[in-house]
Amino acid sequence: MISTIVGVLAATCSVVSFAPQAWKVIRTRKTEELATMMWVLNVIGFSLWTTYGIQRGIWAVIIPNSICLVFAAFILMMKLVGHRTRHEIADKLDPAVDSGAKSS
Repeated sequence: MISTIVGVLAATCSVVSFAPQAWKVIRTRKTEELATMMWVLNVIGFSLWTTYGIQRGIWAVIIPNSICLVFAAFILMMKLVGHRTRHEIADKLDPAVDSGAKSS
C-alpha cells in the first residue's frame, strides 16, 4: 500500500514537473536558454522507460512516462524548429499572446 502511494506521488511529480516548462515555451516562444542535449536525453529516457513498461506490462510505468515523453518531445521540437514555426505553433496553442511582442 505504501509503495503504491509512493509510486503515484513520484509519477505525479514527474508529470507535473514538465507542464510549467512546456507552458513557458508556449507563452514566451523562447527556447534559447534550454539545453538541447538535456531534452534529447529526456526524450530518449522517457522512450526507453515507456518501452520497458510496455514490455513488462506495467501501467504505472507506461502512463507517466508516456505523458512525460509527450511533454519532453514537444519542448525538444519547439527548441529545434525555426523561429517562425515555433511562433506559429505557439500562436495556435495560445492565441491570446501577442507573438509580435515576443522575441525568440
